[in-house]
Amino acid sequence: MFATLSDRLAASFRNLRGKGRLSDADIDATAREIRIALLEADVALPVVKQFVEAVKTRARGSEVSQSLNPAQQIVKIVNDELVEILGGETRRLRFAKTPPTVIMLAGLQGAGKTTLAAKLALWLKEQGSSPLLVAADLQRPNAVTQLQVNGDRAGVKVFAPEPGNGVGDPVAVARDGVAEARRTLHDVVIVDTAGRLGVDADLMRQASDIRDAVSPDEILFVVDAMVGQDAVNTARAFLDGVGYDGVVLTKLDGDARGGAALSIASITGRPVMFASAGEKLTDFDLFHPDRMASRILDMGDVLTLIEQAEKAFDAERAAQAAAKLTGQGGEFTLDDFLEQMQQLKKMGSLSKIMGMLPGMGQFREQLENFDEREVDRVEAIIRSMTPGERATPKIIDGSRRARIAKGSGTQVSDVNGLVDRFFEARKMMMSMARGGGMPGMPGLPGMGGGKRARTKQAAKKGKARRVSGNPAKRAAEQKAAAQRPADGAPAASPFGLPAGADEELDPASLDLPADLSKYLK
Repeated sequence: MFATLSDRLAASFRNLRGKGRLSDADIDATAREIRIALLEADVALPVVKQFVEAVKTRARGSEVSQSLNPAQQIVKIVNDELVEILGGETRRLRFAKTPPTVIMLAGLQGAGKTTLAAKLALWLKEQGSSPLLVAADLQRPNAVTQLQVNGDRAGVKVFAPEPGNGVGDPVAVARDGVAEARRTLHDVVIVDTAGRLGVDADLMRQASDIRDAVSPDEILFVVDAMVGQDAVNTARAFLDGVGYDGVVLTKLDGDARGGAALSIASITGRPVMFASAGEKLTDFDLFHPDRMASRILDMGDVLTLIEQAEKAFDAERAAQAAAKLTGQGGEFTLDDFLEQMQQLKKMGSLSKIMGMLPGMGQFREQLENFDEREVDRVEAIIRSMTPGERATPKIIDGSRRARIAKGSGTQVSDVNGLVDRFFEARKMMMSMARGGGMPGMPGLPGMGGGKRARTKQAAKKGKARRVSGNPAKRAAEQKAAAQRPADGAPAASPFGLPAGADEELDPASLDLPADLSKYLK
């Protein structure tokens, strides 16, 4: 969503590289580029003015003028200000002291509230809560049925006493839903309400009546991130008509410019609490302003990547695979490779995963054109092999490759490519796991240099000493070498004693003054 904004900001920072000191003209030019980038991203004009003014003020301050790298300091300032307009800190749900915690969803028609209700319920279920969905959207056709289907997919109970489609009292359904949750010991209630327009006085009044009936602990305003600047006007209308505690952004995976995300928190003073970036029920998580700012500035989102990996990967199996790469747990086989690939698929789209790495903005076009089905083809090829072939890929000859290609619906060249890439990848991973670094590169500090590096060091140590071309200097070196003890010979004592002298000396054998003898007994 923020691709255009990221590219424009990156271009503006590129002009600052290599400058040891920034002039007022440099700062003004960079601020102008940032202003254009934000306006093109559909950010509200008051937010743009406030943002640019804050960047210019800080850029002319001491933190930049006294910095060793002013360009990097400007990037840091922009990052800090982005975090600020996105809400500052991560805002988490407030749970009621006495269950159940009541969460009410409100928003425009078509913003995705019903789907988001199921996503939020699944997320809370994974956090250890026991949520109940309440179908209080009785206005939109099939809204109740949609919530029941999504609730079943999420494994969450749905309270739907009315069929909907214009039939039933939503205020009574919401009130009864909270009572049902209290009776069945559900600790969270999520009330899905009908979509409404800010100018629709009747529906806005209905939302206020539901709010008064259930006394929600959190009111979340659901907004489509693709709406643009109009989302700010809608957010203001709902804030005045119903009121809310936080914002949930949906459709962040769209191709819109993302101005709503950068405007709502600053304009309304209400933080963005959650973000939805996909159609799957699992495409939902807390909104972290600092991580979103890092993504916009192409600095990646490594923390989210780590969190997703911790959820998807089995730590014990990952440790076993790592042991095989070091040669301590057998040989790393195609079965292990297939298992690791399946766990990687649990993290979601590979293009999204790669997009969380720093500096991947320059490869955005390649990531967008990446064919996710390639992973399925690799899996089909491996599954078409026999257990013996997976365990020992070296036995895969020409006839076996033809059989595997036929069984997986691929070409022999695809099988050849997979086997060759597997051997190369395994060699590289084993080298890195054993501390040898990348093939052809020195080992990393603290990881050893591998067998090849140790062999080179030993050979270097065993090389003959270089001889000087100056005859006088060469004669002096030879004389010093002749006086130097040979390897294995006892060295002379640093205290002047002869080499090989007995360490247990008899003090009486030393010619010492008589008055010192008492100290040597």
